Amino acid sequence: MSEKAIFTNLCMIEDDQGRVLVQDRKNPNWPGITFPGGHVEPEESFVESCIREVKEETGLTVLDPVLCGIKQFPTEENERYVVLFFKATRFTGQLTFSEEGEVFWMAKKDLLNAPLAPDLELMLEIFENPEQSEFYYKKEKEGWLVILY
Repeated sequence: MSEKAIFTNLCMIEDDQGRVLVQDRKNPNWPGITFPGGHVEPEESFVESCIREVKEETGLTVLDPVLCGIKQFPTEENERYVVLFFKATRFTGQLTFSEEGEVFWMAKKDLLNAPLAPDLELMLEIFENPEQSEFYYKKEKEGWLVILY
């Protein structure tokens, strides 16, 4: 049996000064401080989608992004919504921002004090802990159960 799925990505870009590139998203569906990313286009590899989305939203070209985890949850339309987490430390280009929101460098240690997008604090556990690789929302009768694997 197959199911419908939506694939997206987020990329944590870290520089050599202990800063991460963040985006202050203006989208009312998921506002706040997060990492750049977006949808995977048809026939596009996951890595290519990460590189393209970062370029579109920040002006930077990430080099060799590494898959470090995944988030998934069912949508109201019964699709599987998958967010692939990437990390990158090498990049080229000039920082700019798009209509998605302003992008800027922030000390990684200050992230938890920022107005983060919903669930980004939990997602950081997957980005930062090599022993964990999946953030999963399971629908239960009482609401959502968050499971970190």
